[in-house]
Order: sequence, then C-alpha cells, then structure tokens
Amino acid sequence: MLRLGAVCQKERTEKSDPSMNKPHKQLSVVVTRRLPEPIERRLAELFDVNLRESDAPMTRDELVSAMKTADILVPTITDTIDAEMLAQAGDQLKLLANYGAGIDHINVDAARARGVLVSNTPGVLTEDTADMTMALILAVTRRIPDGLALMQTGQWEGWSPTALMGGRIAGRNLGILGMGRIGQAVARRASAFGMNVHYHNRHRLRTETEAALNATYWDSLDQMVARTDVLSVNCPHTPATFHLMNARRLKLMKETAVIVNTSRGEVIDENALTRMLRSGEISGAGLDVYEKGREVNPRLRELKNVVLLPHMGSATVEARMEMGEKVLINIKTFDDGHRPPDLVLPGMDD
Repeated sequence: MLRLGAVCQKERTEKSDPSMNKPHKQLSVVVTRRLPEPIERRLAELFDVNLRESDAPMTRDELVSAMKTADILVPTITDTIDAEMLAQAGDQLKLLANYGAGIDHINVDAARARGVLVSNTPGVLTEDTADMTMALILAVTRRIPDGLALMQTGQWEGWSPTALMGGRIAGRNLGILGMGRIGQAVARRASAFGMNVHYHNRHRLRTETEAALNATYWDSLDQMVARTDVLSVNCPHTPATFHLMNARRLKLMKETAVIVNTSRGEVIDENALTRMLRSGEISGAGLDVYEKGREVNPRLRELKNVVLLPHMGSATVEARMEMGEKVLINIKTFDDGHRPPDLVLPGMDD
C-alpha cells in the first residue's frame, strides 16, 4: 500500500526538478467531521481545505452547500448522500473521498452518473473490527457487563459457586454471515478459542482458504443459522442483505443461541430481534451497530441479555489514522491526475 511517506517523497522529488514545478490550482476540499489532528494538518498543508470546527454531523443543507463549492468532499458514515443531493452538486465536484470502508450511505450510481468518483478506505478496519466481534461474543456469553455492574455498584458479596454463570465458547458452533476480510479475521480468532467455524457467503471461498481457516461452508443460510450457537454478522448492507436476518430466519436460531453484529444494523430486523430477546427465543445479543443509526430501539436498552456498544468497531488510534492516510492518498493521487487507488467500482462490497 502506498503510504503517506511516499506522497511526501514524491513532493520532494518534484521540488528538486524545476521542469516538474508547473502552476497548479489547489483543490478545494471540504471535510464533514473532525478527523485525527495529524490528518487535518496534512490536508491543510496540501489543499485548500475547509475543516469542520464542531464534530457534529453536517445537516443535509450543509452537505448540499459543500457540494456546490468543493472540488472534493470527505464524508463519513454519518453523511447520507443521495441522488437528489448529488443533482444539486456543482460541476466542479469530482471526488467523494469517503473516510470509512462502508459506502452504503452514498448513492454511488448517482455519483458516477454525475461524473463524481467515490473512494473509500478498505482493509484498515479488519483486525480491529474482528477484535470487537470476539469481545462482544465473550461479553454476552460470559456475562461480563453483569459482573462490571455488580462491582461498580458495590454489591459484590464474594465468590459463589452459582453466581454469574455464563457459557463456554470452546466447542460451540460459530456461524459467520459474510466471509470477507473481517469474517475471515473473525474465523481465525474463533478457531484459536476452540470454536467450530461455519460460514455463509455470496461466493464460496477457495478450498485452500477454507482449509486454512478450518471453516465449513453452508450454501443454505437457513440451515447454518439453525445449527449455530453464535451467529456473527459480518456482511455489508446492500439491497440484497437488508433484513437478511428477518423474523422468519431469526426464529430458526436455537433458544440458547447468541447473535453478534459489528457490520451494519440494517442486516437484522431489529424489532423482530428485540421481541425474541424479550421472550427468550434467543439467548442474547451483542450489537455495535443499529438499524436506524443512533436511534436504538429503547426496548433493547432494557434487556439484561443484550450488550450494546456505540459503533466502536474501528475505534482504535491505529485504524482512524490509517483511514485518514488512505483519504489523503486517494485525494493526492487524484490531484496528480491518476485514478484513486481505493476507487469504488459498481458492485463492490465494503
């Protein structure tokens, strides 16, 4: 992967060769959210950048206004950019350099129709999101939040043979829905914990990859769901995956099963899941993402068999810096007259 240092080296080479120093208008770049300070500083050095003073998401009107004047917009997952908004963009808008791997909040087809490219930041969230998946699996099955609450309220009265009993994950069947980069990283971790790895994916993995992951493929999602003890959702949100885990499919799960989602909330019918968790038809859930973004079903908050996190899957210093570096490289490469290395093409998954 081209790193930021390579961009700097290229600039030094250009400065040393007068024949390469041609007048060049700085690109106008608008950033919709606060980014790590080193990334913001480098953007300001390279481009005519408008940085966000507040970390609040831009309103729809603010996004439209930015697209009317900017050459490049740097949106995040909190910025929904639809066809109607893109129709109001100025002719100078040429690139949406998304800060994040997921692009379901951007109408990529409408952007392409307007001659606007879309880039993203794939590959840098894999390990951190897989770590969070395992953390949620352990948190739900071993009742970690219950233990934390007991200690924080000062109500712990000492060890007891029957207190806070959870379940062992070694030997359990893990079903992975979506076996891309993150799904495979989850499989490697789960195997190390002694879990039996099963998966359903749009395309079956190569035989050698399956063998390396010790993973069993299921062509039928229904059959896999019915046999898993823990289901991990690791597929992107697309029209084909919306409510893929609907009420009918959730009812196929064992009463003792746990479901974990660190991908996209829209893949699960959240209302159906909430009802089944309340009635004991599913044992527990660990959720880092939600069907309606910040608007979490209030009944989910009331359940003791649910662990809820505020979309923390990629929240490491390393991941957020690497995301920013990819944004910088995509913009700088475009500015140099080349195709951004992380250009989103039709039909691509995040």
